[in-house]
Amino acid sequence: MKLHLANAGQQNVITAYGDGYVQVNATRHENSIAVDISSVTPWEVADIRNLTPSNLTTIAAAKPEIVIIGTGKSFVFPHPVNLRPLIDARIGYEVMDTAAACRTYNILLGEGRNVMAALVVE
Repeated sequence: MKLHLANAGQQNVITAYGDGYVQVNATRHENSIAVDISSVTPWEVADIRNLTPSNLTTIAAAKPEIVIIGTGKSFVFPHPVNLRPLIDARIGYEVMDTAAACRTYNILLGEGRNVMAALVVE
């Protein structure tokens, strides 16, 4: 699905997503990523069922206001112990399938929120 959102400045906007990819601006990513307003980095989680606390340590260190966790094609809520780095850092989080996470990230970004999306791409 292609998304249309005005890209004010150099923001990282999710412009499309589908089976096996997420597109940020004009760049297609076929592996899991963490994206915020200014960076896109690989995220080592290929299956949300294998999430560990260490997978969220770097994300928590970036100190976003909220993290949107995209769990892939299906919604799978991670075990709360694996979310501990976000909880300890008092960072809000929402968990949803990756398609919904892409849309939600863009909405929050458009509102000027300090948001990060951690997206499982499958």
